[in-house]
Amino acid sequence: MKTKQVDRNINHFQKDNLIKLAQIFPSAVKDGEVDFLALREELGLFTEVKEEKYEFTWAGKQNAKKAAQEDVFGKTLKLVLPESKEADKTENIYIEGDNLEALKLLRQNYYNAVKMIYIDPPYNTGNDFIYNDNYKIPSADSLKAEGDMSDLGERYTVNTKSNNRYHANWLNMMYPRLLVAKDLLTDDGAIFISIDDNELENVKNLCNMVFGESNYVAIFPWRKRTAKSDVPFGISQDYEWIVCYAKSSLFKGSIAGKERKYYESDDYPNRPWRIHDLTKQTTASERPNSYFTIINPKTGAEYPANPNRTWAITQDTFKKYYDEGRIVFPGDYSFLNISKPALRYWKEDDMEKAGEDFGRIAVSTKLGDDIGMSQDGTKEITNLFGSKIFPFPKPSSLICFLCKIHTSGHDIILDFFSGSATTAHAVMKLNSEDKGKRRFIMVQIPEVLEASSEAYKAGFSTICEIGRERIRRAGESIVRENPDCEVDTGFKVFRIAPTNIKWNSLMDAGQLDFSQIESAPDLADFMPGANDADIVYELMLRQRNVALSESLEQLSDIGRRTYLYGGSYLVCLETEITVELINKLAELVPLPIKFIFRDSAFRDDIALKDETFRRLKALISKNAGTDKPVYTVEFI
Repeated sequence: MKTKQVDRNINHFQKDNLIKLAQIFPSAVKDGEVDFLALREELGLFTEVKEEKYEFTWAGKQNAKKAAQEDVFGKTLKLVLPESKEADKTENIYIEGDNLEALKLLRQNYYNAVKMIYIDPPYNTGNDFIYNDNYKIPSADSLKAEGDMSDLGERYTVNTKSNNRYHANWLNMMYPRLLVAKDLLTDDGAIFISIDDNELENVKNLCNMVFGESNYVAIFPWRKRTAKSDVPFGISQDYEWIVCYAKSSLFKGSIAGKERKYYESDDYPNRPWRIHDLTKQTTASERPNSYFTIINPKTGAEYPANPNRTWAITQDTFKKYYDEGRIVFPGDYSFLNISKPALRYWKEDDMEKAGEDFGRIAVSTKLGDDIGMSQDGTKEITNLFGSKIFPFPKPSSLICFLCKIHTSGHDIILDFFSGSATTAHAVMKLNSEDKGKRRFIMVQIPEVLEASSEAYKAGFSTICEIGRERIRRAGESIVRENPDCEVDTGFKVFRIAPTNIKWNSLMDAGQLDFSQIESAPDLADFMPGANDADIVYELMLRQRNVALSESLEQLSDIGRRTYLYGGSYLVCLETEITVELINKLAELVPLPIKFIFRDSAFRDDIALKDETFRRLKALISKNAGTDKPVYTVEFI
């Protein structure tokens, strides 16, 4: 009987895209391949267009797109407990490593799961580090010696303005990262990108390609400083920009508005109401039916219309509104000071119409005075560390504002250029203010600090060390200031590392070395030094929508090396499978949705493996009851 192996690949970009295309244009996909002629006809392109067309392109664009679609091989995320804080209960994640690799490793776990992405990428000023994804060089040692590679092997280089591919290099770095990041966003999610004038236009063009022009939301001007005098042309460029794109039209931003004034009156008990202007900015000639004199039926008082601003109702609809109690006249209530009729709105109607957005208003791109400048971000860092150990950090108030626009509850916020971890600070701070349960995922390459820097003198060797320590200190400060508020200030640290699993290597060689399995079974399946937790996490990277913050439980009553991840995925790393073990697994309540075993645990007994597989499937079917979810069994 054919059994299913755990896929060594994490992502299948081409296959996923083919499925999406088939859902939109079924006739364009035949036998698993794209019929490009049929696709063109579906798009209404029945003849070849010879004319020139507008297109945003640059040197290396095609390779950059390929880089987004290539899977990440031989890599995993390794849990680093000594660097983590409250790893057993936190839902926050910090990843150290190249962010393109990290995004690909996260793609299955967080597919369509991230509500908001905020990034503050290198601005391409001529001095910024640029991730160099396809930089070929014979020796990694020479890269390290030149400062273009960290000790962990991550590559980065300075993109100088004298480089003839100055903008292209930056675009080649950003394009694949945005393409992969889009898959992580929820359908109503959005991305916010901080940028300066150097690449603002290119950011918009990139996002138009990745997210679609129709999903452009806004550009927020952020004032980073007060005016300087010693500037080129005598013009101080005091603003940077935050470009916002939605994943789809489902995105809707709003912020808490000034609370509306509702009144209570004896004539309408338990029905709070408010008043609104009964006039409209139209002239008598534009709305002749609304140009009339309103007469108070109770007092006979007359209120003629203004020829330049008519009533919002017509003479025909006045009686209907009055009978419904919708018209309020001067003198009706002693607590109201009005000089002309007003329109009454019930709070219950406002709440029904607004739904979960009740009390919230549209967002203005003009940021308030409470949003800090760069000096405020520096002050935050200085207060936490006692010195200016990080240059030009964004103020947490800025990120808090962006998070308020679109996140709440248990939403996930991702920052894959996390730097000093301002975004993590902001998420914890906002949670303490509104009692939210937002979670963060930070990703940062371990850029080595210069020996002359304040951070290096303070004992930090990489930006990652600064970011993690900032989260610790900011969390402690928030807890001190809000002792009664339960805020998750912990985080699990993962580091991009070589794979722990010898993926099908023995199978590819032709047969298993059973003598090796008998003497040292782990050497047959796993890399030297790999521990069980590392292996389980690597297997979980291949599961759709399984968060890395889920719990990992050892089922010691079943076996010494049997684990349950997130209450749903059972990973059995026992070196030998027995009937008793299978019986125990099948009796678990609730049943895991997936069981993963080691091929080598069956030795060369194919019959035992086949019988075990059948028996487990049968027991699962029997114990699952009438309402059966889908259960699977896989092998490594």
